[in-house]
Amino acid sequence: MSVESLRRAARESVSGLPRAFWWLWASTLVNRLGAFVATFMTLYLTLDRGYSATFAGLVVALHGLGGVISSLVAGVMTDRLGRRPTLLVAQASTAFSVALLGFMERPAAIAAVALLVGMTSNASRPAVSAMMADIVRPEDRVRAFALNYWAINLGFGISAAVAGLVAQYSYLAGFLGEAALTLACAVLVYAKLPESRPERARRPGSDADGKGFVPEPEVRLGTVLRDGRFMGVVGLSFVISLIFMQGSVGLPAAMGAAGFSPAEYGLVIAVNGLLIVILQIPVTRFIEHRDPRKLLVVSALLAGYGFAMTAFAGPLWAYALTVCVWTLAEIVNSPTQMGLVVRLSPVHGRGRYQGMYTMSWAVASLVAPLMAGIVLDRLGAHWLWGSTGVLGTVAAAGYWLLMRNLPDDADAESGGGPGGRAGAVETVAVEVAGTGTAGAKPVATAPAA
Repeated sequence: MSVESLRRAARESVSGLPRAFWWLWASTLVNRLGAFVATFMTLYLTLDRGYSATFAGLVVALHGLGGVISSLVAGVMTDRLGRRPTLLVAQASTAFSVALLGFMERPAAIAAVALLVGMTSNASRPAVSAMMADIVRPEDRVRAFALNYWAINLGFGISAAVAGLVAQYSYLAGFLGEAALTLACAVLVYAKLPESRPERARRPGSDADGKGFVPEPEVRLGTVLRDGRFMGVVGLSFVISLIFMQGSVGLPAAMGAAGFSPAEYGLVIAVNGLLIVILQIPVTRFIEHRDPRKLLVVSALLAGYGFAMTAFAGPLWAYALTVCVWTLAEIVNSPTQMGLVVRLSPVHGRGRYQGMYTMSWAVASLVAPLMAGIVLDRLGAHWLWGSTGVLGTVAAAGYWLLMRNLPDDADAESGGGPGGRAGAVETVAVEVAGTGTAGAKPVATAPAA
């Protein structure tokens, strides 16, 4: 491609998105630049504090448990209080709890605060996803989620390198640095991001005056649980998460058992972040308007069999090759699946739906280490990698079955699923304050005569 072609492709990749999205994107990048606790928690506890690996594992598990607990709570808050208040509370609380963790010395206090950090740091995710769905047009959402995922990986890659240098001198500085950057995110949200929560839809009925329209019933967690297609997607998300998490759980253990050093594992896993930064945007341009059913099926197979290839890896380059395969699956799966979640979520229940989806990843973060440890210890690495192939096949079949007769974006916006809005849909322009752009928001009216 010529330089001009590359410039045109870059402009097309970022054009047409509202200003509020870019402030949200910037807050994601800043937040991930400060990711210290999740990366260095185990090293901090074992090397700096001198605790056992068992205790470190317990603390990391509690951190993950906090994420499971907060996912649903944050989803409810996102719908009831709004996206902006939830983000402010979550990020300010994260800044406080991360700073507090750096000063804890007693084991019980460390464990309790780690649970709190897990809860607060995970609480912003449903609000971010719901706000992104609110302010971005349906046809641009896959691209928007891909750009956000790109920011997550770019920020994490930079922070891992910088935080590694900081940790050589002071772990406390790393905790305080993450707290400062997270607090900066809270300020950015408060200053630049308007509230985007749509008004509850109204349907024909008798109001207090005996005429007009009444609000649609509130979407509750029970509504989400009864949504069979969506809960199927949540289950498949859990399966896919189990596969992808073997990159940080099963792969280092298997490579260590095969005689590779931590530095060699670091080189191999660095391929994952590098490829995401390089390929996420161009690959998204290629898949953006393609059939999500086929994309999710292909990505599930690439993920499962990409990890399964590890069973046949010998030299270091072979391990790196397997990482290339499942990283491509990750690049395709993440924005496509996020777009599907929004597509299946009623507009006024996006927070709860996003909270349930977020919980699938949080639960997988607890199960994946146990799964890898048990299989590696009792059966061996070949069984672990074989199981990823099976899981990938199951996920691919599940996506193929669940996404039959999937409503298009317009039907999804009008409430085709539980908690949605029946009847005709009138689209009105809702100005997102401070963004300079108007987004199309559907409002239910009386059915056509």
